Amino acid sequence: MMSRFFVALLPPQDIQAYANEIKQYFADCYASRHAQKSPLHITLQPPFAWADDKLSSLEVTLRKFANQQKSLLVTLDGFNAFAHHVIYIDVVRSQELLTLQADLMMHIETSLGIVDEVGKKRPFAPHMTVAFRDLTRQNFQAAWQEFENRQLHSEFTADKLTLLLHDGKQWKIKSEFTFLTSNE
Repeated sequence: MMSRFFVALLPPQDIQAYANEIKQYFADCYASRHAQKSPLHITLQPPFAWADDKLSSLEVTLRKFANQQKSLLVTLDGFNAFAHHVIYIDVVRSQELLTLQADLMMHIETSLGIVDEVGKKRPFAPHMTVAFRDLTRQNFQAAWQEFENRQLHSEFTADKLTLLLHDGKQWKIKSEFTFLTSNE
């Protein structure tokens, strides 16, 4: 049997809690609930199908990769949007984050043969989605007027990769892989 997975960086609980309040606001005020189906995250490896009986090889590969990584500072700076359907917390594109994502995708491709064809055609745009997919164009315009100038500035240290599994209804944390070294 095949399951759907993706690999991401998750912020700490305080930022998750803040974002969950915003996601709930979008659900209540703009009828957009789809973002509530996963924890707040920065996608590093987009969703892919993987055989359940090969899960251990996926986890070993991710652990090996994480064990070679340094923790990195992630900066959140305001809100942004992808035209007409997605509103997200903007993530500053640091060289460390861009390198981590590119290295992870290369490692997964060479080790496991998992390739994100769409991602190869467009640059990595780190973000944390708070409303999408079920946000109508009309509600997007109203919500974007409200959020485009809203202030948000926060930083956190990303020190692990998270493997998320789709259970048929929503994305759940399957496993986490701590980075071996810190920047101190």
